[in-house]
Amino acid sequence: MRSKVTVVGAGNVGATTAQRIADKGYADVALIDIVEGLPQGKALDMLSAGPIVGSDADVFGTNDYGDTSGSDVVVITAGIARKPGMSRDDLLLTNMKIVGSVTEQVVKASPDAILIVVSNPLDAMVQHAYALSGFPRERVIGMAGILDTARFRTFLSQELETSVTNISAYVLGGHGDSMVPLIGSTTVGGVPVASLIEAGRLEEIVQRTRNGGAEIVSLLKTGSAYYAPSAAIVQMVEAILFDTKEILPCAALLNGEYDIEGLYAGVPVKLGADGIEEIIEVDLTPSEAAALRSSADSVQELIDIMAANS
Repeated sequence: MRSKVTVVGAGNVGATTAQRIADKGYADVALIDIVEGLPQGKALDMLSAGPIVGSDADVFGTNDYGDTSGSDVVVITAGIARKPGMSRDDLLLTNMKIVGSVTEQVVKASPDAILIVVSNPLDAMVQHAYALSGFPRERVIGMAGILDTARFRTFLSQELETSVTNISAYVLGGHGDSMVPLIGSTTVGGVPVASLIEAGRLEEIVQRTRNGGAEIVSLLKTGSAYYAPSAAIVQMVEAILFDTKEILPCAALLNGEYDIEGLYAGVPVKLGADGIEEIIEVDLTPSEAAALRSSADSVQELIDIMAANS
């Protein structure tokens, strides 16, 4: 029996995520959106690709959360996307209402599911979903660090003209301007990156990583990134459904880890069938620890704004 994954939001991120999962055939996919006909049409298009890609997975679109019942994993991509000149934080209050409504409905339909929150501003939205869901922290996870780390590794591979597979790196902290690439533990073929790239140039790459989403938004003019985000989501889904115990950077609720209490932040976690099975604490330099703390403070500011407007 195949697993069931629900993707909330049939926009570019949600639909591409649904397609990636459906093409692989290991899970049935429910694509849900408030716009009538949109998820149904996109799902039918994906389903029709099954004979071509060799997938027997069922893919269906719906506007009714009842149809998503019994999901093993629910991916929340719903919300408005960024426009040029708009920060992730500008989305806060609008997406707070959307994510809150979605969370309440998916929890009723799939009380045993693991939630993966993707909506921006990510860290605040996953904190909001956690508070409303009543789920343990292990089953409410944010997707950000995998995407940010992928961008960092991409830019490093371009700079050094080497395969991305040679680069080991983590980007921690909030999904935004305060993200924290761990330079001290980044290696290229086992060699510390700081010995391969001059400090000033390395800082430029770090800054491009922080601005990676905004760079894409400015180029697209009418949308935001979705190919890499959907790939990152699917990596998390597969770690959960296949119980791989893979260590990936994700937004997790910290209860004292990294000296942060009661806040979501991007850190390495072990992902498996139960969701977050362990939070991995890596050694940070004093500057990295301070940057992670500052990133958490930025998330707290957003949570305080949400509390004042709830």
